[in-house]
Amino acid sequence: MITSKQRAYLRSIAQTLDPIFQVGKNGVNDNQVKQLIDALEAREIIKITMLDSTPQDKQSIADEIAAKTGAEIVQIIGKKLTLYKRAKKDPKIVLPK
Repeated sequence: MITSKQRAYLRSIAQTLDPIFQVGKNGVNDNQVKQLIDALEAREIIKITMLDSTPQDKQSIADEIAAKTGAEIVQIIGKKLTLYKRAKKDPKIVLPK
């Protein structure tokens, strides 16, 4: 679990990021989950765009992705979801205490 100070720090990093994944009418599938896990290991923080055609609401999609990847939800703004997961091999982001 990340603190509010850490969440604010991650939000500041995420401002300059572009979304690298989209969730559409088919929701989240196993292949996407594998790709998200790989992307989180490589980048630690990613943005996802949730299209209007998604069958669920944004919060339930975010909760599902976070549960399947083991990531923390940093923020949901509009149709953009930001996730963070500390890399196991080579962590790049140092969170404030």
